[in-house]
Amino acid sequence: MANSYEMPPREGFTITYFITVDDIDRSADFYEKVFGGRVLSRGDSRGASGHIAIANTWLIVNVGGGPTPDKPSVTLSVPADPDMVSSFLNIRVADIQACYELWKSRGAEFLTEPKDKYGETRCYIRDPDGYIIEVGQSKPGFAYG
Repeated sequence: MANSYEMPPREGFTITYFITVDDIDRSADFYEKVFGGRVLSRGDSRGASGHIAIANTWLIVNVGGGPTPDKPSVTLSVPADPDMVSSFLNIRVADIQACYELWKSRGAEFLTEPKDKYGETRCYIRDPDGYIIEVGQSKPGFAYG
C-alpha cells in the first residue's frame, strides 16, 4: 500500500472523488476559496475534467453528459433535488468551530451551525451544485472501530 498521496500513484492506489457539476470554473473556484484547495486543472473544451487538490485527496469535477463507450448505460447529471442525497463528501477536522467561522467567512453556506450528534459535533455545507459536504469533529475520547 502506498504511503503517499501522489496523483497519479506510482504504486498501490489513490482514491479521488468525482462530482458532476454545471460549471467547472465555478466549482473549482468554490473548492479553492472555501477549503483552500489547489486547482490543478480546469478541464478543456474537449471534455477533460477539472482537478482540485484538497488536503490529502483530489476532487474531480466535470459537466454531465450521456453514456460513453466505457459506461454505456450511465448518464451524469447534477443532483435533481439537492435535498435527496445518496452520498456526500465528509471532511474530518480538528476544530469544527474554527472551520465553521473560516469557511463561512469564505462564502460557504451551512445548513445549520455545528450540532452535537453521537460521538461528534457536525454541520453541513451545500456546494454551488447542491452537493452536501459534512464537516465533523470527533469528541475527545471517541474512537472509531
